[in-house]
Amino acid sequence: MSQFLYRLGQFAARRAWLVIVGWVAIIGIIGTIAATAGGTFSTAMTINGTDAQSTIDTLQKKFSDASRGIGQVVFHKTNGQAFTDAEKIAISAALTDVHNLPAVDDTVDPFTTQRKLDRNADKIQSAPAKFVDGQKKIDDGQAKIDKGLKDLAAGRAQLADGRVALVSNQLKLDKGLAKLRAAAHDLRANKAEIQSGIDYYTTHPDPDSELPGLEAALDAVNAGLAQVAINRDTITVGQAKIDAGWAKVLAGERDADAGARALTQAQRQLDKGQAKLDDARTTFESAQVVMAGTTNFRVVATDNQTASATVLFTTPISEVETVDKAAVVTALSTAATDTVQVEFSQDLTRSIAGLLGPGEIIGLIVAAIVLFVMLGTFVAAGLPVLSAIVGVAISGAASVALAAVVESTTTTPILGVMLGLAVGIDYSLFILNRHRRQLKAGMSVPESIALANGTSGNSVAFAGLTVIIALAALNLTGIGFLGLMGSVGAGAIAIAVIVAVTFNPAIISLLGMRILSKKERRALADRESHNEAPTVTSSASVFATRRPVVSLLATLAVLGIAAIPLLDMRLGLPDGSSEPTDSTGYKSYHLTQDAFGEGANATLLVVATSPTPISSDDELKFQAGATRLLMGVDNVESTVPGGFSDDRTIGIFRVVPAGGPNDESTAQVVRDIRGLDSEFQSAINAKVNVTGMAAINIDVSTKLSEALPIYLATVIGLSLLIMMLVFRSIWLPLIASAGFLFTVFATLGAITAVFQWGWLGWLFDIHDPAPILSFLPTMLIGILFGLAMDYQLFLASGMREAFVHGKPATDAINYGLRLSRSVVTAAAIIMVAVFGGFIFSHTTMIRPVGFGLAAGVLVDAFLVRLVLVPAALKLLGPAAWWLPKWLDRILPDVDVEGAKLERSIAHH
Repeated sequence: MSQFLYRLGQFAARRAWLVIVGWVAIIGIIGTIAATAGGTFSTAMTINGTDAQSTIDTLQKKFSDASRGIGQVVFHKTNGQAFTDAEKIAISAALTDVHNLPAVDDTVDPFTTQRKLDRNADKIQSAPAKFVDGQKKIDDGQAKIDKGLKDLAAGRAQLADGRVALVSNQLKLDKGLAKLRAAAHDLRANKAEIQSGIDYYTTHPDPDSELPGLEAALDAVNAGLAQVAINRDTITVGQAKIDAGWAKVLAGERDADAGARALTQAQRQLDKGQAKLDDARTTFESAQVVMAGTTNFRVVATDNQTASATVLFTTPISEVETVDKAAVVTALSTAATDTVQVEFSQDLTRSIAGLLGPGEIIGLIVAAIVLFVMLGTFVAAGLPVLSAIVGVAISGAASVALAAVVESTTTTPILGVMLGLAVGIDYSLFILNRHRRQLKAGMSVPESIALANGTSGNSVAFAGLTVIIALAALNLTGIGFLGLMGSVGAGAIAIAVIVAVTFNPAIISLLGMRILSKKERRALADRESHNEAPTVTSSASVFATRRPVVSLLATLAVLGIAAIPLLDMRLGLPDGSSEPTDSTGYKSYHLTQDAFGEGANATLLVVATSPTPISSDDELKFQAGATRLLMGVDNVESTVPGGFSDDRTIGIFRVVPAGGPNDESTAQVVRDIRGLDSEFQSAINAKVNVTGMAAINIDVSTKLSEALPIYLATVIGLSLLIMMLVFRSIWLPLIASAGFLFTVFATLGAITAVFQWGWLGWLFDIHDPAPILSFLPTMLIGILFGLAMDYQLFLASGMREAFVHGKPATDAINYGLRLSRSVVTAAAIIMVAVFGGFIFSHTTMIRPVGFGLAAGVLVDAFLVRLVLVPAALKLLGPAAWWLPKWLDRILPDVDVEGAKLERSIAHH
């Protein structure tokens, strides 16, 4: 690799203008593509596979209205008075104009909406009396039904009793008739027998005959028969009555059957009436529940001085063109007057208007000053800056062009610019510093350019490769937007390396000896005229090797204290409160919060999915069931039904929590609603899902937490492998990797203290402390790893080279530090300056990134690499460079510093 870079440096020096014009042409081509590609940037952080994102994807497929992009516009009276009718008309007219824009699907007039909400509120206020009336009617109807049922039961009982009495009488008559017939038969038999006796005694006269007695008996029998006849007549009359009664019974039975049929019909009518009454009661109660859920929801403040309008786009907000958002802002700004303030949510105003702001430019100026102090000439100081700008122009334009085919966040190109500026300056400086050192040693310009490119350029390529691998490894997290940011950052690093080893030599060759200051050129001439040898790097002790124990313990104490706030770190995504205080996004956020409560900025979208379509008759019951469950969750202020999908299997609800987007209470609301899935299944046979900013925060943080250990293990493993390859040591990689972990912990602690706790907020413009950007820890680990390896490489390679060439272990450490610490210090200051400039970026999402990288570089370069690692190496002595022989044979010799190239050139 060093031989290739050596020849590449020679070519660039000989064909300087060809190389320069080639880079300018590349900038022009990619810039033209970026300007015409129409790339857009989203503020949304999405992670595929999470509940929140899957819900959004489902809505986009099945419920297009629910997936429309939303922008909020706040109208506020500045004179402390309510909106006038004229002002309301003007606002409504402006919203109508916006509705007619091609990219806008609909607008929601706050005054019209609030009137509807107020009418619902009035219904709820009057509901108790109406409910009493309705309940009385229901109760009266129920009483009539109950009386009808009672009368029906009594009629049926009376009919049954009559039938029993008739049958009993019939049985009694039949029994009496049987007895009479038996008595008449007996009497007739007696009469015949008596008559026979009378006839006998009449024909045979006998004074002692029984004739008188028989005659008396006959008279008695005749009397009995006469009585039987009388009884028979009585029975006949009774039978006639019974027959008549039975005829009446039969007639009554027929009437009873008809009555039963009538009663059955009446029962059916009563059942229908009961069902209608039950439906009425259910509908009434469901309407009560749904309307009660909207009680606390408002779009016009109670003092009538703030109104929130909604603009609905035809596509999701991430797909809305910047020009279309600007058209909405322009149209609605016409409603602003001396007394009406118009502010817009960050979704409508955030764009990639510029990659560099005042803070970033100040950082570049500071870097240029550091370069001038170090190099002593404006020409030399300007070269690394120019080289970095060339690389950034290409990587920045490429990321903008990429956004036309890949969904990118607003942070992505800015991150590429940030890294490109920092490493571009540093990599150019490393090569330039080597070239200047060689020139001052008496080497010719062409030869020095080629050798510097083959040695330091090789180190730069290797260092860049470590950063590229670390950033590209962000794709291992499985998080799309984070992987894209890593890929874009890796691309920016790759371009910076290529520019450093091609554009740099070309410019250096044109500058010739002017790359040295006049004083340095005079000193060189004097030394050559007197044949003096170049100054040799000293091996005198530095503080870290003179007081290794003190240095080690003090450094660990400082890093440990800085890491303490990390224990309280919370992750989240930025909301409008993190925008600059003079921005419309910040004003819109706080006007909304003041007028409608914190939760108005944290609305959740709850999706209830039924396995079967929800009929129109069941619609209100479905909404009431969901509303009842949602309003039962702690810290839920209101629940507003949002309609049904085309296939009527999905119902949506906008839930307003009590807390803001990043409040822990809002996160708990999301968890509680998701925990209602079984209750939703039981109540309305539906599955519940939640999306919205707070839900996305939870899912992103969870996904990142799961991915972080894998990523950290990958980075640490890579760190150990790379350093074993370069330094042929076991202990140095372990110490350097441990130092990297200390850097990460201390940096994250500092970020937490500043951005979450608000420490030094006055200095860094942290006006509303909030949770830390959710993806920052993972991304920070990747970037800081690469940069830490850069510094370790430039510092420890000189140490190892000195140790291999026979210097004692301590002298080798001192030699390596004195050889490279000035350029590493300058490089670190430059990086801190460049990254620090982004702390005041116009893009608030990039601010904690800039602070974290600046703090990380500051800690890693000045505490870990220049103090902790040398002190630990001093305590280990020669063992610091120990490597098992079997492992030494396996590991390839990468020759990062290009020592073989130097030896081969020296032999020629």
